[in-house]
Amino acid sequence: MSNHHPARAVLFDAYGTLFDVYSVAELAEELFPGHGQTLSVVWRDKQIEYSRLVTTCNHGAHYRPFSEITRSALIYAIKKVAACASESSATAEFILEHEPAIEMLLAQYQHLDAFPENLAVLQQLKAQGIPMGILSNGNLSMLQAAVHSAGFDGLLDHVISVDPVRKFKPHPEAYALGEQTMGLPASHILFVSSNGWDALGATWYGYQTLWVNRYHLPFEELGCQPTRIGHSLNDVLNFFPT
Repeated sequence: MSNHHPARAVLFDAYGTLFDVYSVAELAEELFPGHGQTLSVVWRDKQIEYSRLVTTCNHGAHYRPFSEITRSALIYAIKKVAACASESSATAEFILEHEPAIEMLLAQYQHLDAFPENLAVLQQLKAQGIPMGILSNGNLSMLQAAVHSAGFDGLLDHVISVDPVRKFKPHPEAYALGEQTMGLPASHILFVSSNGWDALGATWYGYQTLWVNRYHLPFEELGCQPTRIGHSLNDVLNFFPT
């Protein structure tokens, strides 16, 4: 921290950081017994992969909103993990067959569980007058639904979607939205993510960063470290002592 200005604001990643993307596993298990946890992991991994594909290929010509990315990734995950679909299986027929489960899981994604410490952390930061926002790949309607479901209404000053720039994180134009919205340089903003790749991308961009390493994983091996590493959102409070 000695090479950084004191943080004056904080931006949170949403999915995996504020909201537990794997909390869909319980419903997935009910719908596809024996496959729930694996399906949730494949769904998330493919969601991230698709976001990178549509950002980097053909200069973003294949961009689509995160809600569509999420739906496509879910269909892939069901095909791979739960349905054992053959390569020749027609997508339209597959979707028709599994539409009730697809719609139920997508609806659940609007109501992901928040990690248990998050509400108290946001409330404390709000009480301290710290400007706060979300900077997420999610499109705005998804994010607003998740914020409301988690009981975070009124706590966040900004909910920022990358959708206006049509580029997903870790593209620099996506991270630039945080500076523009908060009215501060990145070096004065703490960016918080539980996704190692996101914490790395934000660090490269110039934010102060906290990687919330909830699952005790190694950090990305690309020659750069976040400002700090923690294990829950409580570690954000160390950047803003009372």
